[in-house]
Amino acid sequence: MSVGVLDVGCFSAHLVVVERDLTRPLVSHKVRLRLDRELDAEGAISAAGIDSLCTAVLAARKKAGDVPFLPFATSSVRDSSNVDEVMRKVARRTGVELKVLSGKEEARLSYLAARHWFGFGAGPMVVLDVGGGTVELAAGSGAEPDRTVSLPLGARTLTRAGLTVADMRSEVSERLSAAFAPSESARAIGCSKVFEQLARLAGARSDAYSPRQLRLKDLEKWIPRLAKLSVRERAALPGISRHRARQSLAGAVVAEGLMKVSGHDVVDISPWSTKEGLLLSLVERSRARSSSAA
Repeated sequence: MSVGVLDVGCFSAHLVVVERDLTRPLVSHKVRLRLDRELDAEGAISAAGIDSLCTAVLAARKKAGDVPFLPFATSSVRDSSNVDEVMRKVARRTGVELKVLSGKEEARLSYLAARHWFGFGAGPMVVLDVGGGTVELAAGSGAEPDRTVSLPLGARTLTRAGLTVADMRSEVSERLSAAFAPSESARAIGCSKVFEQLARLAGARSDAYSPRQLRLKDLEKWIPRLAKLSVRERAALPGISRHRARQSLAGAVVAEGLMKVSGHDVVDISPWSTKEGLLLSLVERSRARSSSAA
């Protein structure tokens, strides 16, 4: 039985439909969004932003056809000051009711995805995830994490705050240290586009199926370089996409803070994150229903 997920983020609404193998999706359809441009000073999504969101959801619904999919929105919608209005209007105009995952649930799903990607042979893991609005950490040695943390220290959040690099480093270090103890004995896994793009910037291959790492010493060299570059110049660098260029500096600072606080000089990169964790959960439920029916 096919299952699907619609991941509504700041920069895109991404529909993925699979049966069992997540590496071979039946459908992978992405509609670009720029909700970062549609937030007012109070953090509310504008009418134009809601319109674009509805258009993206309708396109995904048409593409999915008869396949049921679970639509979820990340922090760009969850943390908007008019989230109730956004959810209500999307449901009325599209017939699709967006779900909102908590930050801790996103952390759990990222851990689940990383665990499946690297396997139980990876041993204890600490999974680091840098989003636009929040950062998530999850640590454990089994199928489920033993602890999860979510904090409003995402790349977009810090960029909008207008902080200097020094101030960002101080804020990130102070808040992460108070919420998460070091896990030096665990294997560090970096999820999310931020870690993927930073690894690529530091020289890792772009192929998601090749082993990739990000080293703290490389990240520390790149942060002052990024700080000196314009947004356009950052977008010309390997791994930095145009729509993420503005917040790439903040993303690098947060990634650096996560590595230092968790006690790791190297993180392995997982191409799977929250979306894949949710897909894995749906696939398991589908298998369980098939087994019980048989």
